[in-house]
Amino acid sequence: MQLLRSRLAALSLLTAVALAPACQRGAYVPKAQLAPVTAQPVGKSAPEDPQAAATIAPYRQRVTEQMTAVIGQAPVAITKGGGESPLSNFVADIQRVRASRELKQPMDLGVMTNGGLRAPIPAGAVTVGSVFELMPFENELVVLDAPGAVVQQLFDYAARVKMPVSGATYVVSAEGKPQEVRIGGQPLDASRTYTIAISDYLAGGGDNLTFFKALKPRGTGVLLRSAIVDYIRELTQQGKPIEAKVEGRVRMSN
Repeated sequence: MQLLRSRLAALSLLTAVALAPACQRGAYVPKAQLAPVTAQPVGKSAPEDPQAAATIAPYRQRVTEQMTAVIGQAPVAITKGGGESPLSNFVADIQRVRASRELKQPMDLGVMTNGGLRAPIPAGAVTVGSVFELMPFENELVVLDAPGAVVQQLFDYAARVKMPVSGATYVVSAEGKPQEVRIGGQPLDASRTYTIAISDYLAGGGDNLTFFKALKPRGTGVLLRSAIVDYIRELTQQGKPIEAKVEGRVRMSN
């Protein structure tokens, strides 16, 4: 009987769909309305529901255990700031190293904007939660194959905000233009194609990097956040602390 009812319901649905195109539809007129007020206000004053709390408890405990797991030690906080900073260098370098490993080829550059770094790595114990606070997004690490002309646009942008780029150094002129751009120790070659390790968000033109939008990214299958966690764990396994510093990748013209 259940099977018969299911078949009748399916037949009714197919009939309705088949007849729908023959129906004359009136012009759609949108109508704004507020969601109905629920009978149960939600707020901190609402008492905790014991049954709901018991259901959530094991999941809360599991998440807490994962987020508080210590994966490394930082002697001093790794912070970000305007222009080149320890944190921007740290993340951009990880991108370049991990993308090179995944795609089994050298990466010329690593790009990360300050806007994508949401929290410093605190001094002392570094936890998985610390990395989630730093990188709360589900961005994938990808690679762009960028012609020299696009790379020049990248440094034009970088010079305006004094953004460091992993694998390169440059000087910012008094007019805010890039000078003495060197990639891997060599002058920028406009006839070359450069590999850039970057997040899928920035590769799609995020943070005003619109000059990347025409390029097709190659995926690595690795979340950027996972790359950071893995790198910190590897340092710890090698007995090394979590450190980063400003190295003069961006210099101001005298």
